[in-house]
Amino acid sequence: MTSYGEGSDQPWNPRRGRSGNERLLLDRLRTDGPASRAQLARDTGLSKPTVSSALASLELAGLARQAGTHSPERGRSAVLYAPDPTAGYALGIDIGRSWLRVALADLDGTIVAGSEAHNSARSSGALVELVVGTARHLVDTSGIEPHKLAHAVVGTPGVYDSVSRRVRFAQKLPGWDRAGLFDDIRAGLGIPLEIHNDANLAALGEYTHGVGAGSRLFVYVMVGTGLGMGVVSEGRLFTGAHGGAGEIGFLPWPHASPAGSPAPPSAPDIAAAPGQMEAMVSGHAVVTTARSLGMNHPADAKEVFDAAREGDAAAARAVEEEARRLAYTVAVVASVLDPDLLVLGGGIGHSADLLLAPVHEHLRALTPLRVRLAAGALGDGAVLHGAVATALEAARDLTFDRKRPGG
Repeated sequence: MTSYGEGSDQPWNPRRGRSGNERLLLDRLRTDGPASRAQLARDTGLSKPTVSSALASLELAGLARQAGTHSPERGRSAVLYAPDPTAGYALGIDIGRSWLRVALADLDGTIVAGSEAHNSARSSGALVELVVGTARHLVDTSGIEPHKLAHAVVGTPGVYDSVSRRVRFAQKLPGWDRAGLFDDIRAGLGIPLEIHNDANLAALGEYTHGVGAGSRLFVYVMVGTGLGMGVVSEGRLFTGAHGGAGEIGFLPWPHASPAGSPAPPSAPDIAAAPGQMEAMVSGHAVVTTARSLGMNHPADAKEVFDAAREGDAAAARAVEEEARRLAYTVAVVASVLDPDLLVLGGGIGHSADLLLAPVHEHLRALTPLRVRLAAGALGDGAVLHGAVATALEAARDLTFDRKRPGG
């Protein structure tokens, strides 16, 4: 087997060759678990002296450590090696309209500390201060050495434009489209930072740690204060040419409604334009529909669903209407993407027990396509799990580069 330093388009040199071999071994240990020198030599094709030298360098750099021994029936016991998860850390941040959630994970992906704060910020500057303050406090109180924090990923509503350095379409966060705003967060944290759409990260989180594992084409529909969608194809996020893939809230809603259906929500009750899908399917729409049907001032969608479980007739009708609208949404998505699994998440996902059966029923009348539906397994943590998973990829690379001689 050819070692990492050979066969590339750059001149080979001994240092780069050693670094490539060390990375090869580290990736093997991370993927398949602890292994001995002999096993690593067999798996990678590297010679035993090369493996021994690379492991010694990894141990010296704090990237790998001994992880016990293996005693075969015959022969001497062998020392097992594993990546050192404490060599570096990744930070995941979920910025929502109502809540801010932050998690700190080691290089194995284990979340070692987490925090959440109510988002009461009324300006972009105040929200930046809340994000930076909450994240820094989490790191300070976690016992983690700050210099080991390698990379952060932020999940936010809207689409981040890396050219203009601003977020588009995040109407629910005042001033969130200010250019350079995430530069302020990056400077406040003092580490590399990536920005991703929250529904995309939720899809990746649910695919990696939830019910989406193994799906060929996985779709996550996030229904909460807004409406968004994330698509994972063959294990990778699909974001489109400009990052806007999945912004289904902007789809036009058909003006014709079945007889007896409540009128569309009025613009003051929702953030989206009244002719768009988000205006008809989001949590705000559930509340507005329930009020129009006679329910006495529900505060939020959760209250409507709770009342429906208790037998409130107006609430039950509002839930049925939400199921009908969700079925239309799913039918549109199924026609365009043909997913093998579609998950309902966000705040509405908590009420999948009331929605999945009627959504299936309405789907049969709308489309001949059959879609497998499920409720998300990660609940409110889906975005954060996706942010951590994304941050880990970069954190592992950055930690390796930092700790290598000359890094």
